[in-house]
Amino acid sequence: MSTNQMAKMDQFKGILNSQTIRAQLRNSLKENAGAFMSSMIDLYSSDRTLQECDPEKVALECVKAAALNLPLVKSLGFAYVVPYKKVPTFIVGYKGLIQLAQRTGLYKTINADVVYEGELCGVDKLSGMLDLSGTRTSDTAVGYFAYFKLLNGFEKILYMTKDDVAAWGERYSPSYNSSYSPWRTEFDKMAMKTVLRRLIGAYGPMSAELQRVFETEDHGSTPQQEIKENANKTMIDITVDEETGEVIEDGEPDEESGREPDPSAEPSEKTTAKAPF
Repeated sequence: MSTNQMAKMDQFKGILNSQTIRAQLRNSLKENAGAFMSSMIDLYSSDRTLQECDPEKVALECVKAAALNLPLVKSLGFAYVVPYKKVPTFIVGYKGLIQLAQRTGLYKTINADVVYEGELCGVDKLSGMLDLSGTRTSDTAVGYFAYFKLLNGFEKILYMTKDDVAAWGERYSPSYNSSYSPWRTEFDKMAMKTVLRRLIGAYGPMSAELQRVFETEDHGSTPQQEIKENANKTMIDITVDEETGEVIEDGEPDEESGREPDPSAEPSEKTTAKAPF
């Protein structure tokens, strides 16, 4: 370990020993706080890209995993802290989503997996269920599925092709094209998480913890978020008839005469307004 890395490690350990961080870990994990702190040190010391980030921000992102009681050990796949443009970001893995869903006590079965070439024989359009009785012919992934069945008997499955997942990730995940993105190193896991997240978000019951993850984790924009962000930004000119209250777009033909409106006509009977769309 270089002198610079040793200095960064000392700085990171100093942050972990601060009263604020220690208190948050104790509140979340009780007697397991010490073990989690050790995993934070292991994570930081083994990832040079994280060492390029602000160490205090790295610690705060790690605390998010502690608040959800999810381990940060990469090999387990429950949660990660990854850098995006030198900004550390907490990400829940697909196993973490399954863990949080199970805590509701409402799921009988929940799973996500890879579909390999040759396995998919068809999809029942009525129920949405997959026929995966085919024989795997290669190690080439052609798609991904997520499935759950609740204790009350309700079940649902979602399937996405590999191309569908890639298109989704590129559109909605800001870290998709990052050099250190898990999309590059763990595409299958990110794909399973994407399908599982969409399935639970649309049909599955969620705990308060899981709702918080859906609301706050860096998963890129969703279609709903894009609508919110882009709504009411474009202004168009409309004309309102004062007698009828009807909106007439500029350039709209006069329905009674069939003629184009006279642009030189006096606007005495009409009021011009701005309408956000």
